[in-house]
Amino acid sequence: MGQQATPVRTARLGKGVGPEPTAVSGAVLVLPGGQEVSARRPSPLLATAFVRSLGRRLAREGRADGLAVHTVHYRYRGWNGHQAHLAGDAEWAADEAVRRYGDVPVCLVGVGMGGRAALRAGGHEAVNSVVALSPWLPEEDVAAPAEPVRHLAGRRVLIVHGTNDERTDPELSFRLASRAKKANRDVCRFEVHSDGHGLHQHRDEVLCLTTDFVMGALFGRPVSRPVEDALAAPPPIGLRMPLAAGFGKSPRGWARR
Repeated sequence: MGQQATPVRTARLGKGVGPEPTAVSGAVLVLPGGQEVSARRPSPLLATAFVRSLGRRLAREGRADGLAVHTVHYRYRGWNGHQAHLAGDAEWAADEAVRRYGDVPVCLVGVGMGGRAALRAGGHEAVNSVVALSPWLPEEDVAAPAEPVRHLAGRRVLIVHGTNDERTDPELSFRLASRAKKANRDVCRFEVHSDGHGLHQHRDEVLCLTTDFVMGALFGRPVSRPVEDALAAPPPIGLRMPLAAGFGKSPRGWARR
């Protein structure tokens, strides 16, 4: 008997989060974290409690507007250098969202290495917005090309990073945001002071901020005053915007114009 061919790995969309909308008018694709280098299959543990909470919050808030939310299941755990597997899977997922739902706006929401994938795949024609939470970005190297940003023009971009993140350098996300802001004014970045990579101390605030931003980007809802100010402010102010404790709960943190 001849040797069987190794099956080709494919990415896939997880089951839609929450009840499926009657008519879909926008989609969020949640991109979990990953590793720098690994050819192993992703573990279900990549979809952390934070990722699941994020998907549920977005689905609940956007249900009335027809929002579909899916978590992307990667082919590999690793980014894997120039192969950029996770970014390729994010682009595939955007194609799949268009195939399923038609010409609807798509927001890529990535965590950690998934944040890098969201930023890299943000140029997809269906994507109108990108959220990168604690994004993993490579150290700057004069011998290697910098992470691309020009393809983000025309998209609304939010980056959130804890100032005490010891796994992914917050200064690297600030530098990327600074370059992206030159090509696209609709870029903002919030700093979560004293928080680490998992953004555990201010999880509710981060979830509220992300939801506020995504609903504004996909459905044109008015965004909160801090988001509006961060998008309008020149760098570095709008790229080092502090995320206030109690955002989403207190009038000061949520007030709109």
